[in-house]
Amino acid sequence: MAKWIEEELEDGLRGSYKIQKILASTTSKWQTVDVMDLEPFGRSLIIDGLLQSSEVDEFVYHELLVHPAMLMHPNPKRVYIGGGGEGATAREVLRHKSVEKCVMVDIDEDVVAFCREHLKENAEAFASPKLELVIEDAKKVLEEATEKFDVIIMDLDDPLEGGPCYQLYTKEFYEMCKTKLNPGGVLITQAGQAGIKRHNIVWSAVHSTLRAVFPQVVPYTQAVYSFMDEWGWHLALTDESMKKLTPEEVDKRISERIVGGPDVLKFLDGEALQGALSLSKTHRQTLKNETIVMTKGTHRFMHNTGLTVAEAQQQGGSGDFKPAARA
Repeated sequence: MAKWIEEELEDGLRGSYKIQKILASTTSKWQTVDVMDLEPFGRSLIIDGLLQSSEVDEFVYHELLVHPAMLMHPNPKRVYIGGGGEGATAREVLRHKSVEKCVMVDIDEDVVAFCREHLKENAEAFASPKLELVIEDAKKVLEEATEKFDVIIMDLDDPLEGGPCYQLYTKEFYEMCKTKLNPGGVLITQAGQAGIKRHNIVWSAVHSTLRAVFPQVVPYTQAVYSFMDEWGWHLALTDESMKKLTPEEVDKRISERIVGGPDVLKFLDGEALQGALSLSKTHRQTLKNETIVMTKGTHRFMHNTGLTVAEAQQQGGSGDFKPAARA
């Protein structure tokens, strides 16, 4: 019997993914992790029964998380990654010739080791002498850091009620991050669902919160096929005089700065970034009207998916999968 993962995307909407093969599984102190081949998405990373990234389009998410910030900065040498345990964010950072040190902090040692073993596309990044891997709470390490960074990249879990990361989307956290940036420094964070229906829940609130701390915030979105929605990011600048790069300047900087040149990137170039920055009228109006500033006492949360299930639905396929419950 075939095995399927069924994931609740929002109230009244679920998606099902057929499992072709379960390649490896582990359970850490914090979470359950699986690497699977899924029929629609190829090789995929599943955490607590929820799809995190997949072969078919992980490069879209990670290139958009990393390169707009790295290219905006005139000469990024020191980079901090909060989260990013699978190694793909570090992979993209280390493509930049200017990087001298990349500090990646993830709390789950078992998951980092698991991804290091099974996600071969990130092996070179894990082996780089420029990467400093720290197993600890990302907020704690950044708070206690005596060095400052040119770019801070927050590759965090979504802000779920009762989850471990929602306090890392607050004004207090961003104020601390700002003190850890060098002059002209840049912060980038993923900001959750940004499609036409759900962009007004977390994505717009993160933008409003960052604007309460940074003089300039650049929002952008892109459809990510395996996430079944548009996804959103926000680029926060400490220097209000920084201007958005033209497509021509983006292409020039990619050619000059990235090891291997523009062909190394699968998704991003100047035209693609221009598309991500071109928000719909609805999105622009939502950002204009958004007033919430998230703090330790005031927050918005993404939809909590509850129990994710696997079901036998037809003949064929193999492997057993025991889903985990999300609190």
